[in-house]
Amino acid sequence: MFLYLRLFKESFSFAFNALRNNKLRTFLSLLGVTIGIFSIIAVLAAVDSLDKQIKSQLNSLDSNTMYLASFSFGPTDVPRWKREQFDEISFNEYKHLKSNVSGAEHVAFQLFVKRENIRYESELVSSVNTVVVSNEFTDIQVLEFEKGRFYTESESNAGRPVVVIGSEIAKSLFGEFEPIGKKVRLYGQKFTVIGVVKKQGSGLFGDSNDISIFLPANYVRNRYGDNNSNFRNIVIIKPKADIDIEGLKAEITQILRNKRGIKPDEIDSFFLTVISGLQDAIDGIIGTMNLIGWIISGFSLLVGGFGIANIMFVSVKERTNLIGIQKSLGAKNKFILFQFLFEAVILAVVGGLIGLLLVWLGTLAGNSFSDDFEFILSFQNMLIGFLIASFIGLISGVIPALSASKLDPVEAIRTGM
Repeated sequence: MFLYLRLFKESFSFAFNALRNNKLRTFLSLLGVTIGIFSIIAVLAAVDSLDKQIKSQLNSLDSNTMYLASFSFGPTDVPRWKREQFDEISFNEYKHLKSNVSGAEHVAFQLFVKRENIRYESELVSSVNTVVVSNEFTDIQVLEFEKGRFYTESESNAGRPVVVIGSEIAKSLFGEFEPIGKKVRLYGQKFTVIGVVKKQGSGLFGDSNDISIFLPANYVRNRYGDNNSNFRNIVIIKPKADIDIEGLKAEITQILRNKRGIKPDEIDSFFLTVISGLQDAIDGIIGTMNLIGWIISGFSLLVGGFGIANIMFVSVKERTNLIGIQKSLGAKNKFILFQFLFEAVILAVVGGLIGLLLVWLGTLAGNSFSDDFEFILSFQNMLIGFLIASFIGLISGVIPALSASKLDPVEAIRTGM
């Protein structure tokens, strides 16, 4: 045990002297390891941060929530020309599903519309994300309110000119004044503000609620009709607890096929997407991003490994005489081997720690400039970086250490002289 502690102490001393006496050579040799560790850990940290942000936003939805639309939210085998022939999901079909789907807890109707401008007196916010939905929306996608409330079923059915606004919209229009009950102008008409959604932060799936407004779907239907080509319709379905999801999908599919009169040999003229399937797709994308990051960073680590091996060969050459003296005084091959292996590992770890330091500084800088997106450097990723650096040093130092341990003491002393 004491032998290995002595080895570690001497190796650290040799490595420190190499760093101090050959600053430029050592810097260039360690640069590859530093860049490689920085690249890998930076990618892992960024992907972990993105994954956490995505999951935090998806947590507001039940993973079994379904989206019914004439278009697909993911990859599909249905050709584009065929998809373009599909009819939009109508409001009547939404009412029919709401009345007949036994496994659904809530069914909501949403119109995808273009962005609108919203004005209060002299204040104007342009190109606002406009969410046009029925009142059930807040039962499916949980909305927390800073002030006020969401519109009721009667307000939704009647298409009342009421609006719920995001926190940033409220700040831009009203500043420090109370927004509830104020009249804003939208679609050329006055709308009453009845709620302000609690600050959410940046949105990864479309716009954040902070810069969005919510208004009853029936207001837009009553104003523009049901056959407006500028709108896309979807139905959002939240299943009952502990329901068989596949059975519910089959039930919804069959009800809508019957409603549309689709023949048994014809394909569905709509798409039913489950959030859990979207999560699986996202996990696949995250995994691919990690893999690409590892591959790209691997080239830097490869260069760094060659740099460590090169500096170790030079170190062996410079200390040939010392190796011969150590052997002549009784040092075993194992002692010499471990001495140089430890030195290689220590040098690589120094490069890795510098890379980790750069990532840490990068996360601090990123979090200081962004209030909405949190960058995370986990202990697990730091441990991974440390272990990779150690492994690179171990692999890079094997051949130089072996060559040093096999030197003949007489020849080594003569060569050194």
